[in-house]
Amino acid sequence: MRKVISWFWRLIWKTILWFFILSIGLVVLYRFVPVPFTPLMIIRWVEYKTEDQDFGIEYSWTPVADISKPMQKAVVASEDQKFPDHNGFDFDAMKTAWEKNKQGKTVKGASTISQQTAKNVFLWPARTYLRKGLEAYFTILIELIWPKERILEVYLNVIEVGSGKYGVTTAAKSFYNTTPDKLQPSQAAMIAALLPSPRRWNPNRPTPYLIGRQAWIRVQMNNLPDLPWWKSN
Repeated sequence: MRKVISWFWRLIWKTILWFFILSIGLVVLYRFVPVPFTPLMIIRWVEYKTEDQDFGIEYSWTPVADISKPMQKAVVASEDQKFPDHNGFDFDAMKTAWEKNKQGKTVKGASTISQQTAKNVFLWPARTYLRKGLEAYFTILIELIWPKERILEVYLNVIEVGSGKYGVTTAAKSFYNTTPDKLQPSQAAMIAALLPSPRRWNPNRPTPYLIGRQAWIRVQMNNLPDLPWWKSN
């Protein structure tokens, strides 16, 4: 029994050690190379294949320098206006979300761009304590290892923008028949507006809510100060 317990603890420690080695190594790797795929892409593919639906993945990587300033500004304005200043977590938003949740109200916007990037690139879309704990861990890692510009670049490239569609390059081509560097403010705001529910909404068939959200994002974009790398664009 003593040998079994000793073996068990060694297994646990080796598993933990390898998890840290692999996770840190992967974060360092993605600091420099494009993300080839995400867990969500695989999950969606399996879901559609299980439902016997014809399904392909549209995904193309574009450097942040080739993504229009309005598109970058739109996602910051809509998803995380404190993105330039926080260290991965918006504790005020988290506190508000917690209080609204206790009152039985739903609230959006507690997750930062950094948290969403960590979830999209490394994890799965389930609301569990384990997933949230790992999300916090990967958020800390990418904030330590990646500059803000890289976090935004990865986010813009891996976000889901429709069924089987990922990244603003795919959104620009699918919805506006253009390239990400040519996206105009109204187009960028509409793409950002659909992100909370990309498989439900379509910019080519905008609902009144989507149009209203687009207008709100345009106002927020105008009030948003430039990020350091925007000034050189």
